[in-house]
Amino acid sequence: MAWNLIFWVLCFFINIALLASTFYQLLSLSDLEADHLNPFEASTRINSVVLPEFLLQGLLCAIFLLTWHWFMFLLAVPLSAYHLMLYFNRKHLLDVTEIFRDLNIEKRYRFVKLGIYLVLFTVVLFRLVLSAFNSLHDEGSVHVF
Repeated sequence: MAWNLIFWVLCFFINIALLASTFYQLLSLSDLEADHLNPFEASTRINSVVLPEFLLQGLLCAIFLLTWHWFMFLLAVPLSAYHLMLYFNRKHLLDVTEIFRDLNIEKRYRFVKLGIYLVLFTVVLFRLVLSAFNSLHDEGSVHVF
């Protein structure tokens, strides 16, 4: 039972990292829109976290597949497939010269990713609490006098 708890804690922290990365990208795009950042700084900040985010999302999806958590895998696989498509088409990085033209599309894309990560976060948090409760409940029943 402890392995199940460790698994959900690991998924929880990976999901927190994905949420923070997406929020950081969205914040950088909003700062660019409000003219607090120049296009080069915004694209450099966003492009520096895109590949680690893609790798973490792929890792999370692979972990769900390998541990036979099919519902979680089915929630995570569409975004991972979209990330793979962006990467193979070389459209995963923001271009400095076209960032203002694509600003609303990129913000919408980040909002959708944030929503997906929030749904995953909710389910992972629920499973973490359930696993912790079951782990404590099982340990408490062992020491019956």
